[in-house]
Amino acid sequence: MDTQQITAPPCARPVASRGSAPSSGVIHINVRHAAGFTVIGNHLAQHRGLSLVAVGLAVHIQSLPAGAKIGIKRLAERFPESETRIAAALRELEATGYLHRSRERLADGRIVTRTVSCNQPGADTASTTATPLRRAKRAPVCAPREPDPVPEPAPAPVPQAPQAPRPPEPQPPPAPQPQPRSAPASPMPVPAPQPAPIRVPLPTARTAPPAPLPQPHTLTPELQRTAAAVLADLRRGTPQLSLTEADIHTLTPGVAAWLERDAHPDTIRQALTADLPVPVKHPAKLLRHRITTLLPPPLPGAQDLAPPTRPRAIVIPLQNCDRCDRAFRSRHPGHCRDCRADLSTAA
Repeated sequence: MDTQQITAPPCARPVASRGSAPSSGVIHINVRHAAGFTVIGNHLAQHRGLSLVAVGLAVHIQSLPAGAKIGIKRLAERFPESETRIAAALRELEATGYLHRSRERLADGRIVTRTVSCNQPGADTASTTATPLRRAKRAPVCAPREPDPVPEPAPAPVPQAPQAPRPPEPQPPPAPQPQPRSAPASPMPVPAPQPAPIRVPLPTARTAPPAPLPQPHTLTPELQRTAAAVLADLRRGTPQLSLTEADIHTLTPGVAAWLERDAHPDTIRQALTADLPVPVKHPAKLLRHRITTLLPPPLPGAQDLAPPTRPRAIVIPLQNCDRCDRAFRSRHPGHCRDCRADLSTAA
């Protein structure tokens, strides 16, 4: 009876021994930061109107030092999101007041984009610590964009019954008020007026439709089979260009147009796999662009390669004059020039 049973499972710890940890949900393990940290408000971290991309982008922008580049292309190089998603997130931050972008023209004529990041939209920026940009020129107060208020209709006047006039009540005499002391006038510096910045609207991106995929004149079974084999074999030497069956079926007519123009499969493979970007995000779109833009012209025929023929010189035959038997060039027999002159003189 006194032998310890080692096969028995250990008892679960009571909830009281776990301290203040909750019974469910997330458990925080917080370590106090001594350096290299940024204070982020819960109004941003728990914002219900912003997407996760916008919240993360706002946190990244607030952690950057003053003067850092936060253009769309620079952020797209830093993060895996596309330029379209980053531009949409910046518009969300601008609509909620966490970001303010404006175009200004400098004294030398250049146009620059001023970007102001606000960690607390709607707060008074005059009481905060002034940055170099605010010392030179007062920065705009970031505030969320609100729709224009709809004017409410004025209430109709309610007719009231006429009341009898009341007798005037006696008014008490006014109490004497102390005269304020006149403070010595001190000259206040008048700030010099600054010209308002010229607002330039942001350029809109041109959405041009992509060029159509080239099509062969006649898609024979041999061309279709060879083109599909060329596309499927790309992943053997270039694993980044792994295509699905649907992508191969879509791109097969374009490669068949190359084969129809007497392009060798090795030439097609070299044109489609040379100088690939790192990383390759959309292999099918990249191959479609290269198949369309790098399409070679048809090979010239034998008649096109023949040297141009020069026009033959017209040779006028020789004729003997019927009068003096002198030779002269003419298309028709008759008299020479001298004989014709003599005959005309005699006539």
